[in-house]
Amino acid sequence: MSATTTAAASAAPIERWSTIPFQAKALTLAGVLLGLFLAALDQTIVATALPAIIADLQGIDLLAWVSAGYLISSTTTVPIYGKLSDLFGRRSIVLFGMVVFLASSALAGLAASMLQLIAFRVIQGLGAAALTSSAFAVPADLFAPAERPRYMGLFGAVFALSSVIGPYVGGLLTDTLSWRWVFYVNLPVGLIAIAFVWTRMPHLTSGRRDPIDWTGTLTLIAAVVPLLLGLTLDKSRYPWSSPLVLGLFAVSAIGLAAFLWAERRAASPVIPLDMLTNRTFAVTSGASVLMGGALFGAVFFLSLFMVNVVGVSATAAGTALMPLTLGIVAGATLSSQIVQRLGRYKGIILLGAIVAICGFALLALMDETVTRAGVTWRMVLLGVGMGPTMPLLTLAAQNAVPFDRVGAATAGRQFFMQIGGTIGIAVFGVILSTTLTTQLRRELTPVLQALPPAARAQVDLARLRSGFGAGGNTERAATPAPVRQAVRTAFAVSVTRIYGIAGALMAVAFLILLALPQIPLRPRHPPRESVPLPQD
Repeated sequence: MSATTTAAASAAPIERWSTIPFQAKALTLAGVLLGLFLAALDQTIVATALPAIIADLQGIDLLAWVSAGYLISSTTTVPIYGKLSDLFGRRSIVLFGMVVFLASSALAGLAASMLQLIAFRVIQGLGAAALTSSAFAVPADLFAPAERPRYMGLFGAVFALSSVIGPYVGGLLTDTLSWRWVFYVNLPVGLIAIAFVWTRMPHLTSGRRDPIDWTGTLTLIAAVVPLLLGLTLDKSRYPWSSPLVLGLFAVSAIGLAAFLWAERRAASPVIPLDMLTNRTFAVTSGASVLMGGALFGAVFFLSLFMVNVVGVSATAAGTALMPLTLGIVAGATLSSQIVQRLGRYKGIILLGAIVAICGFALLALMDETVTRAGVTWRMVLLGVGMGPTMPLLTLAAQNAVPFDRVGAATAGRQFFMQIGGTIGIAVFGVILSTTLTTQLRRELTPVLQALPPAARAQVDLARLRSGFGAGGNTERAATPAPVRQAVRTAFAVSVTRIYGIAGALMAVAFLILLALPQIPLRPRHPPRESVPLPQD
């Protein structure tokens, strides 16, 4: 291809950024953010309603799959939707995701059994994946790279807002109406979002009509689904060495080998392997796996620390993530404004990673004497550090690939972060279980020896290993004070060890990010005669 042809091909999408009226851009962005808000809100609002759902549908044994089914389907299909959005345009995929998400929400509200609810949650995950993978790529359709930082912070704000209001809305709907309304509430907001996108979102595509890579799609599913199943199965029933878990990992490895074979031969691969030779995409993907493991895994166990160490109620523990999300919003917003002015992002990403490492280190140094305020300011610091990294890594990945691969690059980064989060939660769960068992034995042995025989007989070690979440303050008050202190110490040591490992993962991610190229953001109005795409 000649230089003239390359320049013309590159200029086409850039010229279209300036042809879309700002009002159409604003309404499109509003519709996409509403849809993204629904997908983000769904996780926090449903978690609040789970006790009522279990009581109504009598399905405590299947509780984990209400979230696991959603996670597996959404993670698996994110890169597939990213590729499809490059081929057919973001508008079609966003609308498809909204329709699937709303239809499955209505069905979930009508579920008559846990199995039905889990099935509809799997479908919800399929719709949410289309929304999230395409939504993060929409700014690349509407704005030049130099303008995007101004709007990238809005996406972090959506997730933070959902984390703040989700528990309250979920509790309010469950207490005043029914748990079914946590699903029904999606419908009016979703219909408004569909109207915005349907009437205002422009039909922007890459202009290519490559064949769909069905072999790559199927082998990707064969690689990811068994892996996530093996990671999320209850390890008390199916330990890591069980034939089922080992078999799932073996199937995943075979699926991965088949996927790599298929992608090398596909005309239009789901995840173009040559993108991994792009240093920016490779660096952002590798760092995303580690950051996802650090953030998702560490956050998942915060409520255990708050209930069993700080001593707050389960409801108060549910709001403990608010400082983190508010810190993420502040960090994302401030960093986006700085990058908007400077046109450079690497230094801000590295600074955010350093702050996040400090946040994890301070969380790892907590003990049983820490107060709620002490946890709060540490979570704010962690959020301020994580806030710049997530949206700016997406911006870096988008800025480093051709326009017709923006969707694949955006979805690829998101896919690697979700995979890292899933693996992080599973591995940290094993670390917590192992460490907690050892620490409880160490702390309780001298305590139990000092107790009278009658009091010693009433101490249930298996129950104490689960903490005080179920029985709340009543159970805590009925437990002898020395035993309570031993449990607090054991949980403090176990959870803070997870924060220490998360900090180490974040430090490795920082080292990887040092290799991130600094590609200047392309301006809004580049010269028409020469618009080379960055190559690294």
